[in-house]
Amino acid sequence: MTPIDLLLTDARLPDGRLTTIAVAGGRIVALDAPAEAVARERIHLGGDLVLPALIDGHMHLDKTLVGLPWIGHAAEPFRMSRIETDKRILPGLPLSTEQRAANLARLCVAQGTGHIRTHVDIDNEGRLAKLEGVCAARERLAGAVSMQIVAFPQSGVMRCPGVLDLLDAAMREGADLVGGIDPLEIDRDPKGQLDGIFAIADRHGRGLDIHLHEPGEMGLFNVQEICSRTRALGLQGKVTISHGFCLGGVAESKQQAAAELMGECGVALVTHGAASAPLPPIALLRRHGVTVFAGNDDVRDTWSPYGNADMLERISYIGWRADLRHDPMLHDILELATGAGAKALGLERYGLAVGNAADLVTLRAEGVPEAVGAHAPRRLVLHAGRVVARDGAYCGP
Repeated sequence: MTPIDLLLTDARLPDGRLTTIAVAGGRIVALDAPAEAVARERIHLGGDLVLPALIDGHMHLDKTLVGLPWIGHAAEPFRMSRIETDKRILPGLPLSTEQRAANLARLCVAQGTGHIRTHVDIDNEGRLAKLEGVCAARERLAGAVSMQIVAFPQSGVMRCPGVLDLLDAAMREGADLVGGIDPLEIDRDPKGQLDGIFAIADRHGRGLDIHLHEPGEMGLFNVQEICSRTRALGLQGKVTISHGFCLGGVAESKQQAAAELMGECGVALVTHGAASAPLPPIALLRRHGVTVFAGNDDVRDTWSPYGNADMLERISYIGWRADLRHDPMLHDILELATGAGAKALGLERYGLAVGNAADLVTLRAEGVPEAVGAHAPRRLVLHAGRVVARDGAYCGP
């Protein structure tokens, strides 16, 4: 038998069972190990709930101000103002992109997050500099958290000649997915933007994650265009629409049609439950086979002064907005930050099962409903079987 590196005794599984979890070589080797088994290390959990590490499916690590003295919000309440404020403020900060991204990533880990998908601005002003910084932070923290990077054309594509070439270069320099943003509202050229970014993804054999803030019929048009290209290029399961506010602001019949189309084309949706926009119909989308997952989006950055990187708090907010109150619904809400996120990110060997990675978080909670409803305190966070946070404080590499 493989020598056991770590035993987690008196561990409570999501189904309520108390058991002993054995970890070896960074993986779960038993969920029902004898409590007296020999191990290099033993941690008694005292009935704490154990969950797979949380997944933040939508972040902006390059924009954060975490680690700096408080900086008041400077942008007007318009998207283009926020974009221009980024360009004015971020280059002059006393901490580099790498340092700030690592600060926020460590905060994520302390809150129980083990996997992050982050968008990183690619534009003519900064070119690939922010990507280089976030890639460096990813390498530095590889022993504590995994990161997927989306090359994100925040300022637009067609309105900024040269950005398509930069996105192509970003895919060679460490980005994992191609991004996009509001093809009609920002670029006034949906065909040009979508043809361009899908061509890059196809050329590199990668997926896409496209910001879609556009409301109503404008947004629905681009949902249809994204789905059409996904199907044509055989990218089912590799394309995500971020936000998709339009899905929450149209008639039920149009929601139904959009959900059916997204389900058929394998296009996922990630939401952060924005207070300023309609909430997408999560239950309807899931009924039609759409992978719906969640992310924090902006955490104390140039776009928003709010946030603490806690995915349990985030999904509890989404559940509150969706009026999901019964225990089975709270289990469903947890899925947005666990299994559904893992599926969207293409994570292998994720979850509480023998053979999977020992990426775990333990909480002082009697079960999943309490963990979500009260976003219970994190006690331990493990990445590949190694403790990387204790009692809400990062202690990893």
